[in-house]
Amino acid sequence: MRDFVCPNCGQQLAFENSVCLSCSSRLGFSLHERALVVIGDPPGDAAVDHAGGVVDRDRFRLCDNLHVAQCNWLVSEGNAPGPKLCASCALTRTRPNDADVAGLAAFAEAEAAKRRLIFELAELGLPIVGRDSDPHGLAFDLLSSRTDGVMTGHVDGVITLDLAEADDPHREQLRIEMAEPYRTLLGHFRHEIGHYYFPVLVTEDDELRRFRDLFGDPFADYQAALDRHYSQGAPAGWERDYVSSYATMHAAEDWAETFAHYLHVRDTLDTAAAFGLAPAGATLDRPQVGRAGFDKIIELWLPLAWSLNMVNRSMGRDDLYPFVLPERVLEKMRFVHDLCTATAPEALASA
Repeated sequence: MRDFVCPNCGQQLAFENSVCLSCSSRLGFSLHERALVVIGDPPGDAAVDHAGGVVDRDRFRLCDNLHVAQCNWLVSEGNAPGPKLCASCALTRTRPNDADVAGLAAFAEAEAAKRRLIFELAELGLPIVGRDSDPHGLAFDLLSSRTDGVMTGHVDGVITLDLAEADDPHREQLRIEMAEPYRTLLGHFRHEIGHYYFPVLVTEDDELRRFRDLFGDPFADYQAALDRHYSQGAPAGWERDYVSSYATMHAAEDWAETFAHYLHVRDTLDTAAAFGLAPAGATLDRPQVGRAGFDKIIELWLPLAWSLNMVNRSMGRDDLYPFVLPERVLEKMRFVHDLCTATAPEALASA
């Protein structure tokens, strides 16, 4: 995540800001500009003043989910009928109804996490195709198991997130019951988007062969694997080959867990670099590509993760990144890296 500043006065901003607390400028996040911009009056007749970081208030405004989901992303006024939703909110096809106060509060938290996900995917150059242009495209159903019969998961491009997990005690109870070191809404999104990207990224025969060598058979009986995992648990010594015990359940889950960790690492490195805690080469603006590129990412990540864990312990908190990355897991992450960088030739050209 980048370090944002107000284009008008230079005040440091958070990704979620819609107003500058210093100069009171109205702000909106532009995915195209990868920046928070002022909604105001650009010079002349321009719709966007790229150099000044200003967009025309008559042609742009904030997403219609500003109040229901605290969304601060820009939309074009346009002439099309219906709601004006931003690139992230438009991917959500189902949400709690307006009378569900608790559900809407959880929905707002989930959408905030999803915006971070979508921004990172865009930074990585990964394709984000909605269902309006592809029947197997990406869509999100954000509903709570407290009111609907839903479970977090992915099916044919549709990611379902159980909004009950926006409740900290509920999520922590599940984390303990499932013996997980880490459980967050953003982590769920990153895991499930990994399932979505498997058929998008693994398209060639040699890629599938490499997948099988690293993860196993992605088409093995899932229900049988699920039953085995919850009756027998993870195999002894799983830590040598997997990033989590859940990853041992099935090749598809190993892929999704590995994909999520790749996103964890890239975004955290990017944020650390933006705030001077890691070299500039760690940023997504300067993509690390190829075999040496991935080696550099890990070279930067391991000491950063260790130092952040020590900082957390100094504050009496659990480790920020409570995971170990053995060599086998690093090879799996390298495969994810290779596939992700292969989809973004424009990022490579500007590196």
